Amino acid sequence: MNLAPDSLWFSAMFAAALLLATSLRLWLALRQLRHVRSHRDSVPAAFAEVIDSQAHRKAADYTIARQRMGMAHNLYGAAVLLAWTLGGGLRWLAGANASLLGDGLGAQLALLGEFALLASLLDLPWEIAQTFGLERRFGFNRSTPALFAADQIKGLLLGAVLMAPLALLLLWLMRASPLWWLWGWLAFAAFSLVMMVVFPTWIAPLFNRFEPLPEGEVKQRAQQLMQRCGFALQGLYVMDGSRRSAHANAYFTGLGRARRVVLFDTLLRQLAPQQIEAVLAHEVGHYKRHHIQQRLLLSLGLGLLGFALLGWLAGRDWFYAGLGFDHSAQARQAAALILFSLVLPLAGVFVSPFSAGWSRRHEFEADAYAASHSDAGALADALLRMYRDNASTLTPDPWFVRFYYSHPPALQRLARLRPARGAGA
Repeated sequence: MNLAPDSLWFSAMFAAALLLATSLRLWLALRQLRHVRSHRDSVPAAFAEVIDSQAHRKAADYTIARQRMGMAHNLYGAAVLLAWTLGGGLRWLAGANASLLGDGLGAQLALLGEFALLASLLDLPWEIAQTFGLERRFGFNRSTPALFAADQIKGLLLGAVLMAPLALLLLWLMRASPLWWLWGWLAFAAFSLVMMVVFPTWIAPLFNRFEPLPEGEVKQRAQQLMQRCGFALQGLYVMDGSRRSAHANAYFTGLGRARRVVLFDTLLRQLAPQQIEAVLAHEVGHYKRHHIQQRLLLSLGLGLLGFALLGWLAGRDWFYAGLGFDHSAQARQAAALILFSLVLPLAGVFVSPFSAGWSRRHEFEADAYAASHSDAGALADALLRMYRDNASTLTPDPWFVRFYYSHPPALQRLARLRPARGAGA
């Protein structure tokens, strides 16, 4: 395929961006490896009384193993991206699809589905290695091959059911209107809002069992906390996270009447009632400090920018040709969606310091809210227990934190909580 100068220029820019992003990811991973390894045998003084050396070494070894796998995965992902784009993989797939199905909306929808399926299959070995290799090696995996396979199949079927109508609408809009990107964004925004209501009540139960928090001290404390905070909640639920993993967590989900707080059953087993109350206060703090709303607005705003950029790129021949696709070929609309989804993540590593820093600030604010509405010491103790039981390193590299940590490192979080000990409601 002969390329025009503008297409060659875009190919060079894409290759340079891929090289820079991959190099930056590897550099950060190497920093994390060296930093964690150099502190493996010495527990930080602030944690010496509560974290023993064996748990600290396990966290270091777990972090190092994850980083090594992550580095290999990054290189693999870069190779796959090159194969899909400059290597002509998408061009070949689109040509084979068009020879069988033509260029109608159904054929283009099929191309999107074929690409999604192949992308999932290409990443499947890494998911298997992480679940049954790394996670099992460190004692965290509880999933069985049958459960893992069922999750994969349900995920693919659910993705097809939910995304096919939206994708078909986008493809039709791309042919019907020059402002398709605006109408597409509106459809995306509506879909996102509906999913925030539908996911906790209909979709999540397809993968996990959710039961109301049972009667007892934990529920009593939780109800009193909600009254103190003036927080109306649809429900407090316990999720059977132990079916798949020994990791413990809690999260806030839903919108409007569908909002709920979910506790992993592993969390209930690991923490005392007062500590669980503090963790719940932290989750409520995210809502009370308007973090959920801010993240939703940011997501919709970035979505609008993304659709506008895609709308502009989809009309440029050099965008297709520069990424290894014949701009005069059939399935142009589907190709634009696929190519954009392949290229856009390259920007993620460059903006991650801003998004991660914003997220860490939210975590600090939620901690402060929890400290003022529950017991700060209990929250600090809960965090320590979760760091230990989840084998989270206490000594991350500062630069790695800046780029990747959505939660503040343990030392920073506890330093802010300790002065607030005893300042509960």
